[in-house]
Amino acid sequence: MSKREEAMKLFKAGYNCCQAVVGAFSDDIEIDFKTAMLISSSFGGGMGRMREVCGTVSGMLMVLGLRFGYSNPKAFAEKTEHYKRVQECAGKFKEKNGSIICRELLGLDLKRGEADSHIPSERSKEYYKKRPCVDLVGDAAEILEKFYIK
Repeated sequence: MSKREEAMKLFKAGYNCCQAVVGAFSDDIEIDFKTAMLISSSFGGGMGRMREVCGTVSGMLMVLGLRFGYSNPKAFAEKTEHYKRVQECAGKFKEKNGSIICRELLGLDLKRGEADSHIPSERSKEYYKKRPCVDLVGDAAEILEKFYIK
């Protein structure tokens, strides 16, 4: 199963968008699945349904950090290279989908009160028909698998 398929399967099982991406790569980033789910749990719905940065993008960046990140605050070259990779990865997602912002990807207008609740949406056939989230999760996993985690 490809990482795209694995991430989409996790999302359809009820994990949020960020969890689905991080979970698909938990073995690659050498973190147990439960810890991966806990770390990424706050970032679904554009950070706790605030509709900011898409959870799939946050998930991609978490995977990059755990795989290629730096831990020495004085390692300027490592930090520079990491930020370059982060911007490139997010850029690939934006190029494919038009944005990295959840509300823009979903076509929501927060001024009209669309999706301003902390209550997650029920996962139903209608949910999957009107939301591009399954495909966005797949796109994020595919970008990671194709360009960064081989």
